[in-house]
Amino acid sequence: MKILIVSPEVSPYAKTSGLADATSMLARSLRKLGHDARLILPCYKNIDDNGFSLRKGRKSIEVDIDGTAQKGLLRQTLLEGVPVYFIENRDYFHRDGLYGNGQGDYADNAQRFGFFCHAVLQLLRRMDFRPDVLHLHGWQTGLIPVLLRTALKGDPFYAHMGTLFTLHGLDETGLFPGTNLNNLGLDNDELAKDLALGDGISFLKGGLLYADQINTLSETYRDELHSAEFGGEFAPLLRRRSATFHGILNGIDTRSWDPSLDMNIARPFNADNLNGKKANKRALQKETGLALEPLVPLVGLVAPLSVEKGLDLIAAATDELLKRGMQLIVAGRGEPALERQLAALRDHSPEQAQVFFSNDAGLARRIFAGSDIFLMPSRLEPSGLEQIIALRYGAVPVVHRTGGLNDTIIDIDERPRQGNGFVFEQASVAAMLGALDRALAAYENRRQWLKLVKRCMTQDFSWTRAAEKYVELYRKTREQRLY
Repeated sequence: MKILIVSPEVSPYAKTSGLADATSMLARSLRKLGHDARLILPCYKNIDDNGFSLRKGRKSIEVDIDGTAQKGLLRQTLLEGVPVYFIENRDYFHRDGLYGNGQGDYADNAQRFGFFCHAVLQLLRRMDFRPDVLHLHGWQTGLIPVLLRTALKGDPFYAHMGTLFTLHGLDETGLFPGTNLNNLGLDNDELAKDLALGDGISFLKGGLLYADQINTLSETYRDELHSAEFGGEFAPLLRRRSATFHGILNGIDTRSWDPSLDMNIARPFNADNLNGKKANKRALQKETGLALEPLVPLVGLVAPLSVEKGLDLIAAATDELLKRGMQLIVAGRGEPALERQLAALRDHSPEQAQVFFSNDAGLARRIFAGSDIFLMPSRLEPSGLEQIIALRYGAVPVVHRTGGLNDTIIDIDERPRQGNGFVFEQASVAAMLGALDRALAAYENRRQWLKLVKRCMTQDFSWTRAAEKYVELYRKTREQRLY
């Protein structure tokens, strides 16, 4: 099949979140499976600033935005055999930052990404590539299925293109004043009603309502979004679309996250030789100031320090955690109140607990490699990558049963032969400590623990597996059109 992945960011060219890695890895994995997958994104200023060499194309289009003709130029390059297209408009995209300047979002983001949606569809007419499926990511692409089913409805050029819209989360909805519809060439009372959210219109809602198929990042998160607790104002819409709403778990880059090749850790290791795991634990203890205790279980946590990630549970359980005789290391940045509470934990017993207010990628890798147990008490986790990385690096996860955590971690007490971690049901201190206590007790049986570690390290959460599931969904998207 021919698939065009449309995203506001793609690694290594433009990145603010895991979305950039996901789209990049998906395209490369699809290509390896024999499909003609390509990528398209805006041509941001930092792409030139960082020295990426892009070929300037001769293809261009014009889009009327706010009554002004905005020109879009097509540039391109190759990423490990994947064609990558960039839409250049210096007025809109030649700025610091992708969505804002560090002081907040750009005031004209509706115009910027409304232009991007129009330009993607117009440039397809000029390219020697007519995709079977447009795979759309982020609110920034939400107007593409809207345009296909309104302004471009009945156009034979687009008649056989299916649309799949991937929901990465509801933290950003692309909410703008309703007057923007007219400015973007979409002045329509019915459309304004469809896209209405609060006092404005939502680009995200456009993608969720008008795409042929939609999906999110795990089956459990898909089910959770049907409830008001998780789905909020979008829950009724997602329930209505239940038959065309799917869950596909993201993979990880198994080349990048490989403890046998990782140059950031003290010593390489794999499931067949865990001696390097011991060396990494000792090196992490030495680096962070923890006591050099090889037999004391070391519990790691790498995450944004937020209530959503369950760090308030850690902060509330500091005394109880220290009583357990384990070691704890936490790394991340986040909410000031939580940082203060966690700093108190570190200052109280620095040889037993260390906290680093840092997003240092190398330190994160060393925590994965050196930890015996990885704690992930998230209240909300659409997919989760940290628990998958922890598995790969032999750090047995202790997780709250939600979203992608539920879809990746099997409680060893529930299914002893398939189990790969410890799961707690309620987002509470008592439930978290109960699961942690089970993990600490299991750690004492070294022979069984090492079997568990090897089982964790040999599980397949690669992007190839995820891409195969996307191929199935692309076929369904192509065959089951909404119009």
